[in-house]
Amino acid sequence: MSDVNQRISDIVQNNQVVLFMKGTPLFPQCGFSSRAIQILDHCGAPYETVDVLQDMEIRQGIKAYSDWPTIPQLYVGGEFLGGSDIMMEMFEAGELQQLLTERAAPGTA
Repeated sequence: MSDVNQRISDIVQNNQVVLFMKGTPLFPQCGFSSRAIQILDHCGAPYETVDVLQDMEIRQGIKAYSDWPTIPQLYVGGEFLGGSDIMMEMFEAGELQQLLTERAAPGTA
């Protein structure tokens, strides 16, 4: 496993909910990242973020790691869920809130 893949794997495995995004929760740098933060904030589950604009290896590596071409990317309980469009679909169906309740609690996976 390459160094960047190991770094990404460590982040994903050590955080119950993690969003790889452009910018920060207070200052998202794209509309999709902003929407992802709004969804997570509305759900109320604790989450971590990784600003891919601060690390070009992570920015490119996360796309290969997930085999998903766009950012943001959400991981819950170590599993890749998708980007902001999938997050929105899951949120509107009530699935994201349920998943976060079930899987995002500390000590669960």
